[in-house]
Amino acid sequence: MAATPTAKTRPSVASATPSIRPADEGCTVEEGIVEQVGIESAYYDQGITFRVYTPPCYKQFKDERYPVLYLIHGQGFLDDQWDRIGVDEAADELIHSGEVAPFIIVMPYDNYSLRPTVGFFDEAFLNELVPWIDENYRTIADREHRAIGGLSRGASWAIHFALTEPDLFGALGGHSPAVFIEEAKKVIEWLDAIPASQMPRIWLDIGDRDTQNIMQSAEFFEGLLTERNIPHVWHVFPGDHSEEYWSSHVEEYLLWYAEPWSE
Repeated sequence: MAATPTAKTRPSVASATPSIRPADEGCTVEEGIVEQVGIESAYYDQGITFRVYTPPCYKQFKDERYPVLYLIHGQGFLDDQWDRIGVDEAADELIHSGEVAPFIIVMPYDNYSLRPTVGFFDEAFLNELVPWIDENYRTIADREHRAIGGLSRGASWAIHFALTEPDLFGALGGHSPAVFIEEAKKVIEWLDAIPASQMPRIWLDIGDRDTQNIMQSAEFFEGLLTERNIPHVWHVFPGDHSEEYWSSHVEEYLLWYAEPWSE
């Protein structure tokens, strides 16, 4: 059932049972499953649509719970963008090799709002999507096992969600990131308000031939982290603002997100 627009439905906390590694437990399924899902929404007449990747043998190991990674697409694209650039294939390979423990990936579709001041993507994501995922999939529903990342504008959203809801997200990935213009001052306030113990793990990367405005915004955010001695990963890789650039680093992204889940 959809949440009302006036209250945040906080995700429940499930027991943090470590997810198993198919390579060690006799899983013979080679590929995870990507499904497109739609749910009703109190914010959108059209509802909320998104894709969900469940790892190999998710249906077989019915007592296991899994970390969950939210990945948001870039402006002008659909919820298939991460799928199209190979995130599910990379996850399958890393899971079967034993390099990472299995995890769930959620890829929401945001076609309704360009930024937090327009539309209801913020409210729908926090009040409806995240609780629905925890209720309908076997997630480990705590911040240590919930991460968020995005490409381009999706990275702007990831920064917004991770810094405004540090109790929900334990990791933030910004891939070719830009801070929303109207949130530049707020980002400073959010960083200063988050206790060190609640600061998410942070990864930022950008191509050395990205557009000037996005590069400046990414450097602005990275500079704030450096000034405050906030631990983070910062990479300027060869490349531009394109799916070719992001697809070439998908495996690196997933290894970083899943590192603490795989120890």
